[in-house]
Amino acid sequence: MEQNTTAENARIQILNVKQKEKYTGKVIKTTLAGAAIDIGAEKPAMLHVSQMISTSEEPIHNVGEVLSIGQEIEVWVKRVRDERIEVTMVKPLGLEWREIKTGLTVKGSVVRLETFGAFVEIGAERPGLIHISEMAHGYVKTPSDVLKEGDEIEAQIIDFNRKKKQIKLSMKALQPEPVKEEIQAPTEFKMNEDGLGPKREKPVRRKKEKKSRNKGDSDFESLNLEIKNEETEVEPTAMEIALRVAMEKANVKKQESKKKAAKQISATQDEILARTLDQKTS
Repeated sequence: MEQNTTAENARIQILNVKQKEKYTGKVIKTTLAGAAIDIGAEKPAMLHVSQMISTSEEPIHNVGEVLSIGQEIEVWVKRVRDERIEVTMVKPLGLEWREIKTGLTVKGSVVRLETFGAFVEIGAERPGLIHISEMAHGYVKTPSDVLKEGDEIEAQIIDFNRKKKQIKLSMKALQPEPVKEEIQAPTEFKMNEDGLGPKREKPVRRKKEKKSRNKGDSDFESLNLEIKNEETEVEPTAMEIALRVAMEKANVKKQESKKKAAKQISATQDEILARTLDQKTS
């Protein structure tokens, strides 16, 4: 912010006077409402009593108690409108609330460190806060590992709340994203036929099944495949055949034993019946 003086030979055009510019002006007139200040422009600038600074804490009731004609003071341009320059003795904020926007990059100085982050003076009404999670892409154990009081830094405004007077900053937003390394699966090797070095296995390509043109065709193919699988007979193995023969022989022997036992019972019953009849006839 350049400082201009009334010692300039050429008068400054009102159109060239910018907001927040600093001037050293001379008091040329005082009134009950304020004072006229010569800042070297085409017209005197107006300093309202509400924009004056007094050495005492009491409110200013008489402009003459604070300023006198011919006195040089430092002022800042508050606004320029209708070819009228309004100045103030109060140093303006470098960053007004109306100028604060998400994504705006600002410069500032670290004024305080806390366990959860760092406060940075960026010229606004309140310092902005850089949370520890916004200091770097990687893990940060404590803010003092990255910053110290007095450091001049750049950060990006990521959020703000005018009512709560909170400004959230991020250093991470201005840093490039770390490159992620892709982990490749290890390649299997086999020895050459001569045993002198590894041999890369050729990838096996699997044939893709042709997809049906519509869902109906796919359903029909699945149904035909199920029917075909049910109709296909599975040929028994040699062991299954031997097991079946052994089971059949065992069943034959079992049936023969049952028949023999039945014959023996029948013969015994006939013998008993014959003895009984003989006894009755004698």
